Amino acid sequence: MRKQLLLSSFCTLSAMCAIAQKAPKPYGALPSKAQLSWHEMEMYCIIHFGVDTYTDKEWGYGDEDPKLINPVKFDAGQIVGAAKAGGFKGIVVVAKHHDGLCLWPTQTTPHNISQSTWKGGKGDMVKAYQLACQTLGMQMGLYCSPWDRNSAYYGKPEYVEIYRRQLKELYSRYGKLFISWHDGANGGDGYYGGAREVRKIDRTTYYGWDSTWAITRKMQPDATIFGDVGPDVRWVGNEEGYAGETCWATYDPEAPDVGKQPANGYSKYELATEGTLNGKHWMPAECDVSLRPGWFYHASQNSQVKSPYKLLNLYYNSVGRGANLDLGLSPNPQGLLNPEDVTSLQKFGQVLKQTFATNLAAGATLTASNVRAKSSKSFGPQNLFDKSRYTYWATDDQVTNPQLTLTLAGKKTFNVIRLRENIKLGQRIRAFAVEAWMDGSWKEIASATSIGANRLIRLPQNITTNKVRLKITESPVCIALSDFGLYKEPIHLTAPVIKRDISGNVSIATGAPVSAIHYTLNGSLPNLRSPVYIKPISLPAGGLVKALAIDGNQQSEVSTRQFNLSKGDWKVIIGQNAARTRAPFAIDDDPNTIWSTLQSDTTQQFLPAELVININRAADLKGFTYLPRQDKKTAGLVDQYAFFTSNDGENWQQVAQGEFSNIKSNPIEQIVEFKQQVNVRFVKFKALHVINGNGATAAEIGLIEK
Repeated sequence: MRKQLLLSSFCTLSAMCAIAQKAPKPYGALPSKAQLSWHEMEMYCIIHFGVDTYTDKEWGYGDEDPKLINPVKFDAGQIVGAAKAGGFKGIVVVAKHHDGLCLWPTQTTPHNISQSTWKGGKGDMVKAYQLACQTLGMQMGLYCSPWDRNSAYYGKPEYVEIYRRQLKELYSRYGKLFISWHDGANGGDGYYGGAREVRKIDRTTYYGWDSTWAITRKMQPDATIFGDVGPDVRWVGNEEGYAGETCWATYDPEAPDVGKQPANGYSKYELATEGTLNGKHWMPAECDVSLRPGWFYHASQNSQVKSPYKLLNLYYNSVGRGANLDLGLSPNPQGLLNPEDVTSLQKFGQVLKQTFATNLAAGATLTASNVRAKSSKSFGPQNLFDKSRYTYWATDDQVTNPQLTLTLAGKKTFNVIRLRENIKLGQRIRAFAVEAWMDGSWKEIASATSIGANRLIRLPQNITTNKVRLKITESPVCIALSDFGLYKEPIHLTAPVIKRDISGNVSIATGAPVSAIHYTLNGSLPNLRSPVYIKPISLPAGGLVKALAIDGNQQSEVSTRQFNLSKGDWKVIIGQNAARTRAPFAIDDDPNTIWSTLQSDTTQQFLPAELVININRAADLKGFTYLPRQDKKTAGLVDQYAFFTSNDGENWQQVAQGEFSNIKSNPIEQIVEFKQQVNVRFVKFKALHVINGNGATAAEIGLIEK
C-alpha cells in the first residue's frame, strides 16, 4: 500500500511538473501580489470631509479654525455601508487634505481633530472609519496630502520629516491598508503658519519619494502606492472617471521637461490615460471621479448627484477598460451622506448586480482553433467559465491569432461582452473582434484593443443569436485568456434631457417617444401627479427643473437641471484687455465657445482681464458662476478672481474675491455665493491669475438671482 501511495504521489507530481513546463512564459512587466489584489477590487470610494465641508470650498487655504468641524450626526457606518451597497469593495479616507487639518489626533501638529468641537476634541474619524470597515467587511486605504497649506515648515526640509511621521502614525494605528494614496497637488500659496505667501518646491526631489515610499513598503507591505507616477497605481490623467479606449496596464512616466525626473505633480499626465504599450512598469490606472461635481460637499450640488446609469457608464469606461474606479463621496456638515447620494449608490449596486448575475455564455459548446499542448483540461477554453481570474485558455506558442466559437444553449439575448486575461502572465492581447451568427452569416458586433484585467463592451443594441465567435486579431505571443462572458443589462428608459435657450424657454425631451414626461419646478421629485410636459416652459429668472419619463409600467431616472438668470437681454461692455470679438461668447449659453484674452505675443501678460456685462434690468443677485473652457485645454483657466457689481456701470463695489481650487484637474462650473444679496444692473468679472498662458478664458459667466 505504501509503495502504491508513493507511486501515485510521484505520478501526480510528474504530471504537475509536465503541465508547469508547458505553461506559457510570462510576457513583459508583471503585477505584484498587492497589485493583483487591487485589480480584483475593481471599485472603491474616496471620502472627502473637513473644513472645506463647512467653508463651501474645494481647497482650504490653511487658516481655517478646526472648531468649524462639528458633524453632530457623524456615522462612518452609514457612509461605508452606502459604498458597500453600491458594490464598492473599500474606501480611501482623506485623513489630511491640502488645508493641513488632520482628522486623527496626531502628535505632529496641533492643527488636528482634537482642536475641533466634535466630541469635545476627543474624536478620531480615521479610527471610526477603520471600525466601520471591519464591521462591514470592507477594505480601507488612506490619503495624507503631501501639500500642507497650514504648516509653517512646508517647503523646508523639516516638513518632509513631519509628513513622514504622519504616514508612520497612520500606518501603525489603523490596521491593514490596501492603498496609500498620494496627491500630485504640491506647492503654491497658503497660510503657512501665518506667512501667507507662495512657496514652490522642486517636485522631483523635495519629498524624497523613494525614501518616503520605503516607509510604506516596510509598514504596509500589502498596500499599493498611488500617485501620478505610481509606483504601483497611476492617476489616469483626468478627474472625469474614464480610461482610454485603449488602456495598457504598463506605464513609463515622463517628465514635462527633457532630462528631468517625473514625480507626483510633475509628469505628462495626459499619457497616463492610455498608458505605455510594452512599458517597463506594471502600473495600472485608477479613474477618480466624484459622485457630485465637486469632491467636498456643497449644498448647491444636491441636485447634481450622478445617477445610477451615469455611474454604470463610468464603470464601463474605467473598470471596463482594465482600470479601477475610485468614486468620491462627500459627507455633509452633519457627517452623513445625503439621501440623494445614498439612493444613487444603492440603485447603481442593484443594476450592476443584476447585469452580471448570469453569464449567458456559460454552458455553451466550445470549439477552439487551438489549445495549448492539446490539453483540454489545463489550458482548454472551458476555463473561461469557472469564475477564476487565473485559470485560462492558452494556445501553443506559435499560435497568436486563434478563434473560439461558442454554440450557445439555445438563442440568447445579450448587450454586454466581458473578457479578461490571466494578468499573472502579463498583458498579452492587443486586439480582438467578436462576431455573432445572424441571418445565416457571421457579422462583427464588436472589436477593441487592450484587455488586461478586464474589458467590457457595452453594445449599442441587443444581440439575439445561438452562436458567437471570438477572434484574436493581434497578439505578440500566445494568448492566456481567463474569462469570456455575455451579459444582459436591464431594460431602462433613458432619462429626459432638459435644455434652455438663451431667452429662458425650457424644453424637455427623450431619445425615443414615451407615454409622458412629468416635471416639477419646486424641487420635489416628479411623479404621476406632477404636471405633464407639453410645451416649453418660460423660466427667465432661473430655477430648478426635475423631469421623469414614463412609458407603460417603466419609469426613467429623474433628470435635474439648475438654471441661473437668463442671458437673453445681456450685453457685453468691453473691459480691460478683453478680446472684442470673443467677449459675447461668455454669455451665449454655449459651453463650446469661449471668451479669450490669450494673445500670440507670449512676451506680454494680458492680465488682469476684465469682462463687464450689462444685464439690462435691476436684479437681486446672490452669486455668480464661472464655467471654464471645456475643450480640455488649460491655457487661460482662471484660478484667482474678483467680482464687482454696479448700478450705473461706473461706480463699482467688490462683492467677492477668491480662488477656483483644483480647476485644472476638475474643470466644472464654479459657483460663488456673495456674503449678502445685492441689487445691480452691471457686473464685472476680473481674472487675476490663470493656470497658464498670458490671458484669461471663460466658456460661460452666469448670475444667480435670489
